[in-house]
Amino acid sequence: MATKSRGDSQVCGENGNSSDSPRKRPRGVTSAAKATVVLGAQWGDEGKGKVVDMLATEANIVCRCQGGNNAGHTVVVDGSEFDFHLVPSGIVNPECKSVIGNGVVIHLPGLFDELKACEKKGLTDWKDRLLISDRAHLVFDLHQSVDGLQEAEKGTQSLGTTKKGIGPAYSSKATRNGLRICDLLGDFDQFTNRYKTLVANYGRMFPALKVDVESELKRYKEYAEIIRPLVVESVSYICNALKDGKKVLVEGANAAMLDIDFGTYPYVTSSNCSIGGVCTGLGLPPSSIGDIIGVVKAYTTRVGDGPFPTEQINEIGQSLQTRGHEIGVTTKRVRRCGWLDIQVLLFTSIVNGYTALCLTKLDILDTFKTIKIGVSYLDSNGKRLTYFPASTAELAKVQVEYMELPGWEQDISNVRSWDDLPQNAKKYVETIEDLLNVPVKWIGVGKGRESIIQLY
Repeated sequence: MATKSRGDSQVCGENGNSSDSPRKRPRGVTSAAKATVVLGAQWGDEGKGKVVDMLATEANIVCRCQGGNNAGHTVVVDGSEFDFHLVPSGIVNPECKSVIGNGVVIHLPGLFDELKACEKKGLTDWKDRLLISDRAHLVFDLHQSVDGLQEAEKGTQSLGTTKKGIGPAYSSKATRNGLRICDLLGDFDQFTNRYKTLVANYGRMFPALKVDVESELKRYKEYAEIIRPLVVESVSYICNALKDGKKVLVEGANAAMLDIDFGTYPYVTSSNCSIGGVCTGLGLPPSSIGDIIGVVKAYTTRVGDGPFPTEQINEIGQSLQTRGHEIGVTTKRVRRCGWLDIQVLLFTSIVNGYTALCLTKLDILDTFKTIKIGVSYLDSNGKRLTYFPASTAELAKVQVEYMELPGWEQDISNVRSWDDLPQNAKKYVETIEDLLNVPVKWIGVGKGRESIIQLY
């Protein structure tokens, strides 16, 4: 008795078993490519943009999956410095498409300002390569105003947000009164009614909020026609690209310790900037994700308030800040600095499942005679913690146990191979690998893409 391939009806014998004919390969089953993901492993500002820029030279598509223009990535190409906030860093590759995914919240005025700045630096062909998800939510100026009003209400308990409206926009998304790109491109009368409802809702909560509704609607009607050629149904677009064997690179914004679920809450951003945000922010199933690259600064920094166990409020911290030019791309605030924290990295590695690391800004440690690594936390009774604290109050009280290593005290900014690194620099890298049990594949020793050493 014959059998048919899956997808057709199958004829079985009286006992319910199919015949002994060899089973055919199910139709439609293919071996698709897998996306490579780049994620920040600390509190942000690790140098993800540079890593994405490097990997994008071989990618067909680079995607942003979450966050908004609160993120800032700096890329240096041929001496020109680009600051990206919404646009994926891969946009500098003329052979690469850049996708702003559904999980991103988009402030259109900010996006156009960013693109104009890129044009002034020679990036004039972005219209041919930038794509925007029709499911992405919009950040309005009113969201930015509300962001500032909410921060002012908190007073001394302010979270130190960028006031870019990201939190309020995600709040609108969660309460289901937000507006998406597809709404803007659809029936504009419906868009108008929903926008007025959004304004009224916020107006009841914040009487001081002032919005010129008619002016905003006029502006967004013009925006709709500008972005219409760029908008795509991104879920099927990326899925089909992987099926066709295209190389897809995902650029995470912010970092794991700013993740709204796993970061130092409430001193976090408003999105999932760990691996889960990649799936929900692009519509990718976990099975389509391949390498997960954690970007780790050779020391630790964070912007704004919140606990920071290895922070150095002394000459060491000042030296790291000065040598590393630690000023926020978006906020322009000076970053707090401290030694590398292995407990942070172990925790984010659990959450993200790094397959490899890129260690950036190793050259900033060039002048130190000795270098410390925070390896474990002790509670107030001197007992070693076996977990990363969820409570910021508990994290703020931990004592850090340090490992001390000899520095190399020489300039490594022009080194381009592993063999040419000083022995003590190699020891530092190998110690990190041993402590995390994750291989370091790249080492950054300078600003440009040429300043990255590939180990294997």
